[in-house]
Amino acid sequence: MDPSLAFTIPADASNHPTGLEPLLGGVLREKAVWVDESVCIGCRYCANVCPNTFLIEPDFGRSRAVRQDGDSTQRIQEAIDTCPVDCIHWVNYEQLEKLRKSLGEQQLQALGFAAPSKL
Repeated sequence: MDPSLAFTIPADASNHPTGLEPLLGGVLREKAVWVDESVCIGCRYCANVCPNTFLIEPDFGRSRAVRQDGDSTQRIQEAIDTCPVDCIHWVNYEQLEKLRKSLGEQQLQALGFAAPSKL
């Protein structure tokens, strides 16, 4: 790519380049990736395919999207396609906060541990 292309971007104050512009080799993604941890079985496929995007949460053993810009859209789609329980989804960025709040209100059992007995 020709570095002189960077100088073709308008220099007005209303347009602040982020470095992600397609002209500079970046891509702006329209959707965010979300893992429904209440459905996740902790198989780790997504973390193996996209180690910069997904992390296995240590307390419950479920996957979590920790970085939206960690891997390419194609790699993230591959992780979504390999998920055996279909718990990874593309969502609008505006939905993330509501989804995080909803997840925080759920009681999750750590994977691999027996549930406490209720007598």
